[in-house]
This record gives sequence, structure tokens and C-alpha cells, in this order.
Amino acid sequence: MANPIYKVIFHNQNQVFELYARAIYQSEMYGFVEVEEFVFGEKSQLVVDPSEEKLKTEFSSVKRSYIPMHSIVRIDEVEKEGVGKVHDVKGDKVAQFPFPTPMRHPSDSE
Repeated sequence: MANPIYKVIFHNQNQVFELYARAIYQSEMYGFVEVEEFVFGEKSQLVVDPSEEKLKTEFSSVKRSYIPMHSIVRIDEVEKEGVGKVHDVKGDKVAQFPFPTPMRHPSDSE
């Protein structure tokens, strides 16, 4: 496969994003994955998916995105791009990795 396409699924603010990209790298910033060269559906499609339109708008001026490793659900190499999607997280069946609580300085005592 000369130009692989990757499907990236990750959590972001109580939503699950599914998008397609041509380039994915382990970032030099520890704990992040770099995603670039986003791929969206053809503009000639007659049916417009509002979820994909939201992704196009959000990532239209983004050259490269840094996604925290703990937010990534999975990365698949696929034959061709599909339709990008955004899903709201519903119910208790999906749990996000816990984020650390802000540290307090000892002088901040109550």
C-alpha cells in the first residue's frame, strides 16, 4: 500500500471522534500522537453528513493535531477513507482514563 490511510478514534470532551488521516507519528512531546493530512469525504457527495461537516469545520485550518495517547481508543490502517464522525458519549459503558487532579502547593493550605 503506497499511501496508507488511518482511521483514528479518540475521546475529546465527552465525545468520541472518528477521523481519517494519511500521516500518524509518535510525537516528540511525550505522551502525544501527531495526526496530520486529514482526509474527508468527497465534496461531490449529494448527501451531507452533519457530523462530518462538524469535523471539517473544526479541523479546516489545522495542519497537525496532537492527541494525548490516553485519549486514543484505536488506530486502524484502512483501504480507503470513510465518513468522519462525532458521537456523544452516552451511558456508563465508556470510561475515560482518569486525569490527574491539580497539585496544590503546601502554602495553599486552608
